[in-house]
Amino acid sequence: MAERFIYMDHAATTAVSTGVFEKMAPYLTQHYGNPSSVYSIAREARRAVEDARAEVAGALGAQQNEIYFTGSGSEADNWAIKGAVSAVAGASAAKASGASANERNKRHIITSSIEHHAVLDVFKMLEKQGFRVTYLPVDEHGLVRPEVLSAAMRDDTSLVSIMAANNEIGTVQPIKELAAIAKSRGALFHTDAVQAAGAAPLDVEDLGVDMLTISAHKFYGPKGVGALYIRSGAKVDRFIHGGAQERARRAGTENVAGIVGLAAALGAAVADMDNNNKKLIALRDRAIREIMERIPHTVLNGHPDRRLPNNVNVAFRFIEGESMLLLLDMKGIGASSGSACTSGSLDPSHVLLAIGLPHETAHGSLRLTFGLDNTDEDVDYLLEVLPPIVERLRDMSPLYEDFIKKGSV
Repeated sequence: MAERFIYMDHAATTAVSTGVFEKMAPYLTQHYGNPSSVYSIAREARRAVEDARAEVAGALGAQQNEIYFTGSGSEADNWAIKGAVSAVAGASAAKASGASANERNKRHIITSSIEHHAVLDVFKMLEKQGFRVTYLPVDEHGLVRPEVLSAAMRDDTSLVSIMAANNEIGTVQPIKELAAIAKSRGALFHTDAVQAAGAAPLDVEDLGVDMLTISAHKFYGPKGVGALYIRSGAKVDRFIHGGAQERARRAGTENVAGIVGLAAALGAAVADMDNNNKKLIALRDRAIREIMERIPHTVLNGHPDRRLPNNVNVAFRFIEGESMLLLLDMKGIGASSGSACTSGSLDPSHVLLAIGLPHETAHGSLRLTFGLDNTDEDVDYLLEVLPPIVERLRDMSPLYEDFIKKGSV
């Protein structure tokens, strides 16, 4: 067992910051009332929820009544997509009341091939229900090209969902341009901004999006709480029935402490974004540069410039990533080979395959995502232990042995 532990998997989750925890605590122990009740501790809880809603709206450039709290980023993604297509289905059912043929038949929806499974799996489900789905390809850096989306748009397209930044390779998408294309053709535009929130500016008016998803635990807030922005006037059906919470669109007693934590964490992340990103970019760029210099036959995954400030994703040819993660853990480094949500799968990452990596190379991927507690000394230690681990695994690899024997380049 390693004497030290260095966490380099902040894309999977982050620790709740001390300041955020302190703001949450009173709503777990003192102001614990149900916000739907009328007595004083309930009114305190209701006030906290609405203050948090205002803070989140301000951070996103939205109106307060456009912010809805959810139980996670995945729930918010599900609500955005299912709610939008449910509204389309409602228009179809309204045939007798005069809905136009175009409204009734807008059952074509678009997403990208590298979305998080919280989006992809919903689209696959809808495809089985008869919706016509286009999965946009990406280029070798993981970018959705605006011209590709433009060519895919049709008169019956009702929804486009493209993530703001990829959770595995860190590529940041041109959301403003993509949203403008969807809007010009009368389609709603949703972006999963779970990885981008707190790391990139997100002004919903400037971006032109209709829906946007965030999750608190990605920016030093608590797990189990997210938020969905829905533009006023966008036709999106309610998601959970059973109560009048969230303006009768998402039933369930509010997670008051979690909501307070989300707002506090987002506010802090936005306020300190420039300084935080400066530090993270320095760590990221140094790690990429020196890993590529010290370990031959290494591929950088994702865009070299348009990437999240803390994201390093590389693939080492001739090795298997799961073994590498176990050996790094033995040395006291927590890292990932991709999304934490797919770590139980033996298949290579769908994101790496989508950008053109061969299966055998994709299996050797390593994702490092730095956080505010990481230091140059952490990178020193990573660079000390990682090259011998890769060398050890390659020494056991028949593929590498064949490569050496053939004298390949």
